[in-house]
Amino acid sequence: MNSLQPLKVKRKTGNEVFTNQCSGKTLTLKDFWQWSSSDLVSNTTRGVLAEFLVASTLGLNQGVRNEWDAYDLKTENDIKIEVKSAAYLQSWYQKKLSNIIFNVRYTFAWDYKTNRLDKDKKRQADVYVFCLLHHKSKETINPMDLSQWTFYVVPTKKIEQAYPNIKSISLSKLKVLNPAICNFKGLKEAVENSCK
Repeated sequence: MNSLQPLKVKRKTGNEVFTNQCSGKTLTLKDFWQWSSSDLVSNTTRGVLAEFLVASTLGLNQGVRNEWDAYDLKTENDIKIEVKSAAYLQSWYQKKLSNIIFNVRYTFAWDYKTNRLDKDKKRQADVYVFCLLHHKSKETINPMDLSQWTFYVVPTKKIEQAYPNIKSISLSKLKVLNPAICNFKGLKEAVENSCK
């Protein structure tokens, strides 16, 4: 049944208009994006933003994000990348800064083209990019200021060797792995060097 194949999603501009509107105001896709995604510090949006930043530095941001792949990004050289994000500050009221912990659990790969799960549970990517929004002042936090981010790049095999059974990794445990630590400018080189 070809009609039930995966959607071929086209990149949108934000100027697309909702159809069959009854109110006096014309609603656009940009209106929806502004309403749903303006809080760049929120966990969900920050995670997607981190993926966008990594995709952008690797030249992988031209298409449309596929949230259903077993890993987040794949380079032209077939390097599979998992992107994780964390921050000291959250959108909500905090009594203290958040602890930095990244999810690294094993997963079953799901193929969105066939709607089938793999039989083997594992870490799906070749390399992890841990994106830390390290800024610690709510008055000046701005995830679009790339100087407020630090990136930690680690080959998956290092995580496997040091912590084969963990589901999450703290910043201190991550640093034990001697990751490539860089700013946005050095991220592309760090990812490319991680699998050499």
